[in-house]
Amino acid sequence: MKRNILEAVAVAVAFTSVAVNAATPAEWRSRSIYQVLTDRFGRADNSTTATCNTADRVYCGGSYQGIINHLDYIQDMGFTAIWISPITYNLPQDTPYGYAFHGYWQQNLYALNSNFGTGAELKALATALHNRGMYLMVDVVVNHNGWDGSESSVVYSDFYPFNEESYYHPYCEITNYDNQTNVEDCWLGDSNVELVDLKTEDSTVASMYQTWITQLVSNYSIDGLRIDTVKHVDKAFWPGFNSASGVFCTGEVYDGDPTYTCDYQNYLDSVLNYPIYYPLTAAFQSTSGSISGLVNELNTMKSGCKDTTLLGSFSENHDVPRFASYTSDYSLAKNIIAYTILSDGIPIIYAGQEQHYSGGNDPYNREATWLSGYSTSATLYTHVASLNQIRNQAIYKNSTYLTYQNWVIYSDSSTIAMRKGYDDKQIITVLSNLGASGSSYTLSLSNTGWSSGTSVVEVLSCTSATVDSSGNLPVPMASGLPRVYYPLAQLTSSGICGN
Repeated sequence: MKRNILEAVAVAVAFTSVAVNAATPAEWRSRSIYQVLTDRFGRADNSTTATCNTADRVYCGGSYQGIINHLDYIQDMGFTAIWISPITYNLPQDTPYGYAFHGYWQQNLYALNSNFGTGAELKALATALHNRGMYLMVDVVVNHNGWDGSESSVVYSDFYPFNEESYYHPYCEITNYDNQTNVEDCWLGDSNVELVDLKTEDSTVASMYQTWITQLVSNYSIDGLRIDTVKHVDKAFWPGFNSASGVFCTGEVYDGDPTYTCDYQNYLDSVLNYPIYYPLTAAFQSTSGSISGLVNELNTMKSGCKDTTLLGSFSENHDVPRFASYTSDYSLAKNIIAYTILSDGIPIIYAGQEQHYSGGNDPYNREATWLSGYSTSATLYTHVASLNQIRNQAIYKNSTYLTYQNWVIYSDSSTIAMRKGYDDKQIITVLSNLGASGSSYTLSLSNTGWSSGTSVVEVLSCTSATVDSSGNLPVPMASGLPRVYYPLAQLTSSGICGN
């Protein structure tokens, strides 16, 4: 998709061309994030053939300069932020689980992982993003340091600045995830690669972390943080860390229980929406998926979370199997992506998802994006671009779109229809799990908020429709494809569907 087709996107979100500082939760709410594993997205030499066998678990050569080289590819899909891998120095050697190309086995907070590039190149990435009005989110690890070997072999002086054993919890295994003390105080990893657990409840450790994160954000002009393994750190640690960072923080609480996960939003700005991820995947990974399970969880989250509009909405990441590993059906993939981008929260698309990558569990879901040739004509690439574009248009027309909680206005065993936005400026999204072989029929949809005679456009196919005299919207369904409706009057000069 060419840049000029998406010029309306940049206009819609009122981009600036100056460096972004201290980006707030409210500012992040309007963003759409493209998640990059730095080692696996782009190489400085621009190769699209360089070998990267995921099973080898080695560095494949992706870098900050490689990301800079392909920012057009990201921005032309309508993304307004990127999330990159942890940038700190990691254990350097080959381990029984391969190299630390992912960045989660850090050893020195104050040194960079040189495999990704220099500090100057990281600053150049931040500058390049800010010049495009885009944000930089950096992944950070607070819970642990990585060690190649068993707990008895740890040399604490090899870590920095936490270079004494007194900074760490005594070794114990996590054996009971229903025991929060066990989860927070014991170690992740195993005798091959131990994740040495820091004593974050200690005021000295907390203060040292706060000093570090303040400097890191300032030094590299970081706009937001994704925080790893949040549930393994005591909750009291997080408000001070979030405040010291000075930017928006979203945390990984790897748990599908909304009561458990949502509580962390009382300590951090945001968490990744794992409670929705599981029923969302279950609903669309097959033609017999449970739509009702998704509807129920969506309503539970709305009432149980502090603010669902700030949660990180995703359907793929580097820790879970690719959606296409469950099904190769493109219609189902289009539906789950549509939900990810047009539901409540800040949408996150994982690099390679737009190319229908199909890797299963780690490490197979960590493929090199360059091997796709960065195709901008790929079916899901153009699909993501269209969805981001209509979301940005809705934000531009009415900023309250972002804080309106997604409302399910219809559902049946294979369909969910959702309304997001007020008055005549809302988006109506109709999703199906019938798949590409799904039959054709017309759904009569009420509760749209549109009055009789309103002209609307289905923006994925650029076809028009009119709300009938009873206030219902006729929605022609076919081949299990999603439908996304927006008022024709709000598309003027947007560039969407030729308007």
